[in-house]
Amino acid sequence: MRLDIPDQVRQTVVADGNESWLDELPGVIESLAQDWSLRIGSSLAGGHAALVVEVTMGDGSAAVLKIGVPDRDVGQEAVALRLANGAGCARLLGEDRRRQALLLERLGAPMQAVVADPVSRHLLLCELAVRLWRPLGPDVDLPTGARVAERYADQLPRLWEQAGEPCSPATVADALDCMEQRRRAHDDRSAVLVHGDIHEMNALQARDGTYKLIDPAGLRAEPACDLGTIVRSNPDLGDDLRARTERLASLTGVDATAIWEWGTIHRVVSGVYACSIGFQPFGGLLLAEADRLTA
Repeated sequence: MRLDIPDQVRQTVVADGNESWLDELPGVIESLAQDWSLRIGSSLAGGHAALVVEVTMGDGSAAVLKIGVPDRDVGQEAVALRLANGAGCARLLGEDRRRQALLLERLGAPMQAVVADPVSRHLLLCELAVRLWRPLGPDVDLPTGARVAERYADQLPRLWEQAGEPCSPATVADALDCMEQRRRAHDDRSAVLVHGDIHEMNALQARDGTYKLIDPAGLRAEPACDLGTIVRSNPDLGDDLRARTERLASLTGVDATAIWEWGTIHRVVSGVYACSIGFQPFGGLLLAEADRLTA
């Protein structure tokens, strides 16, 4: 099988020391194609934590096959997609946790390529977030926003040093302070299902012209966690991020301070991680904005 692996996926796997996974991948895809009666098509670019390929199912319908790279468990995503059940997110058609594979509804172009006006994109993303949010029962096993903030606080200083200190120490300190604030604010009683990484490239056009989200992290967290990623987006747009934050708060009734703090967290963590795997210019743009805001 000839398999085209996007550079971003390959760079992530190599950076994590998992090159052998690349050699095993064609066999994994062939076995999945046989088990699920799939015809394999072209690989899709854009992400770095999974290989995604177009497939045709046995009944002729279009879908995509997603296989997570090593150490990137697709289990949380599968839980989130099952809970969403096609509302606001791509529909889950099949899953194989052993092989870290998901079979998903195939969607169209990303919102970034279809909707030219950034403010309109932010409003659409906000609507998608609200559509996805829903209460979670105590039996749903998803990480909390507090746990995510703790993990980020543990990882960020080390990752910042490994990446060559790509932003100022003050920016890292500001992000760590925001993480502590959001950790303390978590409340299971008001937490909802959140996506965790809402942006214009994670919202794809459905057949009816609306949009659906892909790649949910799947978290039990405060809604501000999702709105913070919308504040983080477009690091080169040049608009007033405080005004963007207030606009999202007004639309949803979510606390503006919480949105701003999650935006800071997502901006710095995403920027440092992007720099560590060579995902540029995105990482550099995010951290330049973070340094400007800190200063």
